[in-house]
This record gives sequence, structure tokens and C-alpha cells, in this order.
Amino acid sequence: MDIAGSIWSFAAVVALLTLTPGLDTALILRTSLLAGRRPAWGVTLGIQLGTLTWGVLTAAGLSALLAASQPAYDILRWAGAAYLVWMGLRMLLTRSDHPDVPEPVGFGKGFTRGLVTNLLNPKVGAFYVAMLPQFIPAGAPHAAMGLLLASVHVAEGLLWSAVLIGFASLMSGFLRAPSVRRFLDRLTGVVIVGFGLRLAFNE
Repeated sequence: MDIAGSIWSFAAVVALLTLTPGLDTALILRTSLLAGRRPAWGVTLGIQLGTLTWGVLTAAGLSALLAASQPAYDILRWAGAAYLVWMGLRMLLTRSDHPDVPEPVGFGKGFTRGLVTNLLNPKVGAFYVAMLPQFIPAGAPHAAMGLLLASVHVAEGLLWSAVLIGFASLMSGFLRAPSVRRFLDRLTGVVIVGFGLRLAFNE
């Protein structure tokens, strides 16, 4: 397989992964609906920087080392699970006495949330360890090719995030009603806690 064929094949695989509803989708939609476009783009860029980081680490061999070390993998897995459960419980337990007041999340806080969530998820690294080598042609420079493929994943993630944020903006009149916002906050909290528990107990 040549470089162009590798890129197209990898793009098809990660497109399916990107479109599958998951933690990233929940975070982006929730932030966009409750805090606005700017914080949602912060979350998006944080997630994509995390994806790019995992791709570079995989190409450099560091992610493979993590996958081969069960104690290191478990430490990262439990740290990620604890962070997700903590974040989800905050959404579930925080009182919404004034649901009409926008959530105090800015671009920087959103960016940090997206980045930390992605970097503390070792399954993203495991995906890259399993998939990336299959799409690096023989003789191609591993670091450069890994960065290129990760950039394809990031580009698709940015496009899908733009669709999600645009949808949330169009529906903001209805979805930002106090009762709906309260429901969405609780629903997202349950989803995030669920992801955290699954990360903790599904090895």
C-alpha cells in the first residue's frame, strides 16, 4: 500500500470512529448547549490536541511501551476513570438554582477539559497502537507518517465538531430553556460517569 492509499484507508476507518456517538460528542454538545460556541471550540481543540499527541507518541514508540506495561496502563486507566466519574458527578450533584445563567466555562477551561479527558483515556492510545502501524507503508518514516495520519483524524474530528456545534447553535432557542438545560446536564453527567466506570472495569 502506498502513502496515498494508506491515508485514504485510515481516513475511512477513523471517520466511522469519529461519527460514532461517544464521550467526545457528549462533551462537545453539552458544552455548546450550556456554555456557548467559544467554550465548545475550546473542548474541541483540547480533544484534538490530545488525539494528535497520542498519534505522535504512537509513532515515536512511547504509546506502544505504555501498552506493553500493564501497571503503567492501569495507572493511566484508573486516573482517567476517576477524572471522568468526578466530572460526571459534579454535573449530577451541582444544584441548578439558576439554570438560566450561562455555565461559567470559558475557552481555556473547555480546552483543558477536552485535553485532559483525551490524554487520560488509554484506550485512545491503545487504538493508535493497534491501528497506526497497519497504515504506515514499508519504508515510510514512522514519525512523519504517524503525524500525518493523526492529522487526518484531527481534521475529521474538527469537521464533525463543527457540525455538532452548528446544530447546537441552531437549536439553542429550545435546548437552552432552563428545564431542558437541567435535563441535558444530568443526562451528560450520567453518560460521563458511565464512560468512567466502563474505563475502570473493562480492561
